[in-house]
Amino acid sequence: MAQGSGRKPLVAEKRYAKAGGKRPAKRRGGIWGLLFGRPKAKPRPKAKPRPQPRSQPQRPAAARQKATRARKPRGLIGTLLMPFRWLLRLVWGFSWRVGVIVFTLVGMAVGYQVLNLPEVTTLLDGRARGSVTLLDHKGDVFAWRGDQFGGVVTAETVSPYLKNAIVATEDKRFYRHFGISPRGVASAVRINLSEGRGPLSGHGGSTITQQTAKLLCLGRIYDPTEWESEAAYENDCRQGSLWRKGTEAVYALAMEVKYTKDEILSIYMNRAYMGGGAYGAEAAAQRYFGKSANQLSAAEGAMLAGLLTAPSSLAPTNNLKRSQDRAATVLRLMQEQGYISEAEAKAGQDQPARLSSAAEARAGGYFADWIMDSVPSYFGAQTAEDVVIRTTMDQRLQTAVEEAMTYVFENKVRPGSKAQAAIVVMSADGAVRAMVGGRKTRVSGVFNRATQAKRQTGSAFKPFVYATALELGYSPLDILLDTEYCLDLPGSGEWCPKNYTRKYYGEVTLARALRDSLNVPAVKLSEAVGRDLVRRVASDFGIDNDMAEGPALALGASESTLLEMTGAYAGILNGGSSVTPYGVSELRLATDTEPLMGRSGGMGERVIRTEAAQQLVWMMEKVIAEGTGRRAQIPGWQAAGKSGTTQAARDAWFIGFTADYVAGVWMGYDDNTPLSGVTGGGLPAEIWHEAMVRVHEGLTPKPLPMLAPKPIAPPVQPVPQRRRDRIQPGREIGRAVDGLLRDIFGRN
Repeated sequence: MAQGSGRKPLVAEKRYAKAGGKRPAKRRGGIWGLLFGRPKAKPRPKAKPRPQPRSQPQRPAAARQKATRARKPRGLIGTLLMPFRWLLRLVWGFSWRVGVIVFTLVGMAVGYQVLNLPEVTTLLDGRARGSVTLLDHKGDVFAWRGDQFGGVVTAETVSPYLKNAIVATEDKRFYRHFGISPRGVASAVRINLSEGRGPLSGHGGSTITQQTAKLLCLGRIYDPTEWESEAAYENDCRQGSLWRKGTEAVYALAMEVKYTKDEILSIYMNRAYMGGGAYGAEAAAQRYFGKSANQLSAAEGAMLAGLLTAPSSLAPTNNLKRSQDRAATVLRLMQEQGYISEAEAKAGQDQPARLSSAAEARAGGYFADWIMDSVPSYFGAQTAEDVVIRTTMDQRLQTAVEEAMTYVFENKVRPGSKAQAAIVVMSADGAVRAMVGGRKTRVSGVFNRATQAKRQTGSAFKPFVYATALELGYSPLDILLDTEYCLDLPGSGEWCPKNYTRKYYGEVTLARALRDSLNVPAVKLSEAVGRDLVRRVASDFGIDNDMAEGPALALGASESTLLEMTGAYAGILNGGSSVTPYGVSELRLATDTEPLMGRSGGMGERVIRTEAAQQLVWMMEKVIAEGTGRRAQIPGWQAAGKSGTTQAARDAWFIGFTADYVAGVWMGYDDNTPLSGVTGGGLPAEIWHEAMVRVHEGLTPKPLPMLAPKPIAPPVQPVPQRRRDRIQPGREIGRAVDGLLRDIFGRN
């Protein structure tokens, strides 16, 4: 048929392109096509759709494409991947739906928290308790107790070094994240797993916002009726369960919506615990450096920021070197993040922050504990207000007794000894000036042997036996017979006191019996004046304990504390009036100027006559000048005192005074183990000496208020007439001179 006859071209001819065109891509076949399917042909130009009969409606394009895809061959790999593709589509479909639900719920929770968040100003001071600031007798701070809060600081007013150090150490992306740092959480999980812990144990990856949420306990306020204790409440706030982490994240997001970044940082800096009882940057700056938080240097700011990871163990008052090492790391982080220059970082590391003199001294831990136990609990350990207590402490004297204690135990006590000691120094009116309750002088919250340990007093009790006799009219020069002496005690049989030397000295004066601490004369005198009267005098002087009923009362079988015994001796020094040892001069609220409490003790009623007290001082001066207390002598000063050693040397005492101060020393073992080779006139007297020498440095010596007894004239003996005739005039003159000298200087 001719080409121009108008016939239609064969279908086979349509398979080839026209002149100048491209041939269609060759379709794959064989194994290749079976595995990977046939390549997709180049799409042909869409032809104009032919009209369909009305009885057969045209299918939608999406349905036609789906049917076309279903008919396409997939190959072997495509067939194997089909279940995974189906699973992926299932997971994706489920995930985005759950995600929408979770996002909606979280958004609702965040919105609810935002509506319930209070104003920033109400969140800055979160303490459940108030603080107690302790001042010495001059008004200088020497100790803090309770939850210290120095005042509100903000991110704008605080030292920029401290602000930047906190950000560099705790959360370097603080100003860039939205309250949660997924990168930080992932890093924390990785570190925890690499260190063999659980993913949520150890490092938490928390942002400053999340830490602030935890400090706020997610908005829950401490309610004493709901919680067993404040500690239980704090433990619940710190729990790290998965649910708590989630709620913490929601609360953090709400804070980011409600507050600015600087407001969140301000809450954190005011509520964070920084060791030493200090809550917040201002309290910590005052506690450790004696300055405001807006005056901190780079080294000081770095030290405070370094405390946040472990405030108790890193506190500079506990371990200054460790705290300085941590501060050096913080300075390096600040330099790496561009907050300070390399020169500033090096200067801070070469000259690290140091404690203020008050913080470094840590003076009077025992004294401060005693004060806190002395005041009502609502002004002390349980106070809800900030309280200021002015005390009687003298920090110079406190340092003196601490140095004395350390010196004796380092130089005169055998290495490895577990023996303990305590010292109390007070004025004659009972104002306690210094106190050490154990060998470790700079501690707090431990057993105070000066105020809490009741021990047998031994011969340190004897002055009250002699005080009773002097009050009844006895003279220090009256004679007692020191010989073997026994008493028949009902129910106990015969009791025979013996002297420490196991010897008897015949006729001795009261003064000598006290000077040499003889036991037999003391018991005889106690029996002569009456035990009941001795107990009454001792009790009136301040020994407020159940005293022994038997004759051993005179030898110190009763128990007492060192504080009570020292106060009783103060009564002897002040002329015979009772004394209540005290340490509080006044107590007031920090916001008030008028005190709520005044002096908590002082001198009371008269117990014995002034003349009797001054004669007793004269007798006790002989103890140090000539008797068992020679080791306690203070060059250039008159001093009086008495040693005491209990049965089997379980307790050793030395208590004495000068015209200015009374001091008491106790030594022994906490478990009542006998001391080896120690008596009251030994190591306790040496501790007393070392303490009082330091206490009196720079003071002018004063005489003791003592009164020498009037000499007792010998009885007149009748002279026989023959002998009287033989008396020569010169010999009579000599006797007259001797009598005059005795009248002037006394006997003995």
